[in-house]
Amino acid sequence: MQPQDLMLMLFGTYALDQDVCLGAGGIIDALGRAGVSTHATRSTLSRMVGRDLLHRRPVGRKMYFGLTGRSSAILRDGRARIWHDGAVNDRWDGRWTLLSFSLPESMQRERHDLRSRLAWSGFGPVQGGLWIAPGRVDAAGIVSSLGLKGHARVFFAEADTKTDISDLIGDAYDLPELAGRYHEFLARWERAVPGGDPLAERLCLIAEWLDAIRRDPRLPLEHLPGDWPAARAQKVFREREQAFRAPARAVADDLLDPLPLSSPG
Repeated sequence: MQPQDLMLMLFGTYALDQDVCLGAGGIIDALGRAGVSTHATRSTLSRMVGRDLLHRRPVGRKMYFGLTGRSSAILRDGRARIWHDGAVNDRWDGRWTLLSFSLPESMQRERHDLRSRLAWSGFGPVQGGLWIAPGRVDAAGIVSSLGLKGHARVFFAEADTKTDISDLIGDAYDLPELAGRYHEFLARWERAVPGGDPLAERLCLIAEWLDAIRRDPRLPLEHLPGDWPAARAQKVFREREQAFRAPARAVADDLLDPLPLSSPG
């Protein structure tokens, strides 16, 4: 895991929606337990401030860091994916979101940005500029946020009964790559024996799980291969996270230096 991934997990677990900043010393100690050097942690903090993911708050001779609106939104989205949406879509209503777009060659950067956002939001390419995603997705919001409203059209539809949904999914999505993420997670955590630092293990567990599911479009389970590994991996994640939660909280309470946002700077 990259230091920024672990940093976000630390703030997402112990600062998000808690109206606190975290002291630099505690942050350095927490990431040090996960194998991140002091230099790397300080550099990551500086970069994240520069990218509007964290803000600095000096208090006396100490430096504290807090989440920005941008990073809070990113972390809330990740929290929803982990705990609300989950990795298994067994309640699909048969509907698809379709997005058709056409951009001139002079807009290659915009095309790249749009495709990246679509992939993050669960879309896969059917052909040319036609992409699909299961369920109802705010594709219009994605297009508008990129300033491409005049170049795209959004539809909501159902496939004809004669359409082979499994073949459609296999053409639009890289199923081996998606399954591989879950197999990698299982290889790391399914037979892991607790006994290390619970805070470090919990941060790594959550970060690795989010990495596994972040590009999963939550395809309808009924149309996926019978040995699809998402359910098994999710069960392992939730069992391990529950086991680490209380011990990690005890370590964090002793280690971290939270500062209420209402405290005078």
